[in-house]
Amino acid sequence: MTPFGARLREIRAERNLTLKEMAKGLGVTSAYLSALEHGRKSVPSKRFVHRVCQYLNIIWDEAEELEALARRSDPKVAINTAGLSPKATELANLLSEKIGTLNDKQIDDLIRDLKSRG
Repeated sequence: MTPFGARLREIRAERNLTLKEMAKGLGVTSAYLSALEHGRKSVPSKRFVHRVCQYLNIIWDEAEELEALARRSDPKVAINTAGLSPKATELANLLSEKIGTLNDKQIDDLIRDLKSRG
């Protein structure tokens, strides 16, 4: 599941919407919406995120949060370190190797540290 998919599912549950109801309201299939929620589809387009916000009447900070989550929800991310330092390339490769072994607390700590660096 991607960050965008998890948040979308939370919002849908908070509003007591079924997958089928929301899919119909967005003009997509329930299979597509389910795949998006579960991270089997790539990053949704800005246009789709905007439609979601309109459909759910999401504005301001919550809309910006959803847009940011969508940008960070590529389940097949690639990191281009060309032109960066050797240490940056090493970090990208170590993260790729070790991501599956990290527990939620370790991931939360890394995310918090990276976000704090602006």
